[in-house]
Amino acid sequence: MKKRYFLNAALSMAGLAAMTPSAFAQGLASKPTTIVVPFATGGATDIVARLVAQQLAGPLGAPVLVENRTGGAGAIGWGSVARAAPDGHTLITMELSYAIAAGLNPNLPFDPRNAFSHITTAVSVPHVLVVTPGLPAKTMKEFLALARAKPGSLNYGSGGIGTNTHLGSELLKSQTGIFITHIPYRGAGAVLTDLMGGQVQMMISTVTTVLPHIKSGKLRPLMVLSNTRSPVLPDVPSAKDEGLPEMAMDFWVGFSAPAGTPQPILEKLNKDINAVLNLPDVKKRSADMGLTTVASSQAAAVQQVESEIKRWSALIKQQGIKPE
Repeated sequence: MKKRYFLNAALSMAGLAAMTPSAFAQGLASKPTTIVVPFATGGATDIVARLVAQQLAGPLGAPVLVENRTGGAGAIGWGSVARAAPDGHTLITMELSYAIAAGLNPNLPFDPRNAFSHITTAVSVPHVLVVTPGLPAKTMKEFLALARAKPGSLNYGSGGIGTNTHLGSELLKSQTGIFITHIPYRGAGAVLTDLMGGQVQMMISTVTTVLPHIKSGKLRPLMVLSNTRSPVLPDVPSAKDEGLPEMAMDFWVGFSAPAGTPQPILEKLNKDINAVLNLPDVKKRSADMGLTTVASSQAAAVQQVESEIKRWSALIKQQGIKPE
């Protein structure tokens, strides 16, 4: 039985290798493609998935659906796609949270370094360090001086252990040597409410999330976590401006398929998804949210995920961060 199984598998792979790109295109058009988002509706990842899905049906020749499979801080969605057939009909959104989870959670039901074939990095957006307006620190240098003068007296809020809002602030601690107290919440929305009310003093979040509150004057930005200034916050110094280039930290969203997906399918998906991302309307809607279109090559997408896993795994180990 084992011999027959492996023989059939070998014949199947040989058949796939012999297929032409047009045959793969016809295969993708044979039934709908589902993009799985492992988080709830309304977030940046979900919005990007739906922007792409709306336009991708044309090039693929079949409907493209978006399905939110939430739970396990993303592990439910990731795991379900890792086990899916590698035929191009089931895709997953890939993002910063995945790279963090790879270093934080040793019990993921799949190998995060080998479970997926990465297709493209779609968009990115930098993080920004914001403080409550009542804090007597108008610049990043003043904030660091205040933190050093009273270690532990300043606190920062996060959306929970292992979130980007948590890891960004731990990165700040590791790069500057300051000690600020972590107050974890269950979600970034609650942090924003308390930050604007002065119950916590600082937060690191994406430009997209906090931009409306910066514009209204309810939050004060001190530094954009990028080596260039943000077009939507041109007066806010970058991490490089502040002498902290290692603080550059983008939130990014990409698309991946189950490991073992044939290369011609990955190439077609890369071409079609990137074409959608570069449509004027899609680029404008992304830019309006503060997102920068990346539309990378497959090789760059693989490098993005691998380098991010390496970076955040090292920080998690260094800071002694444990999952909840």
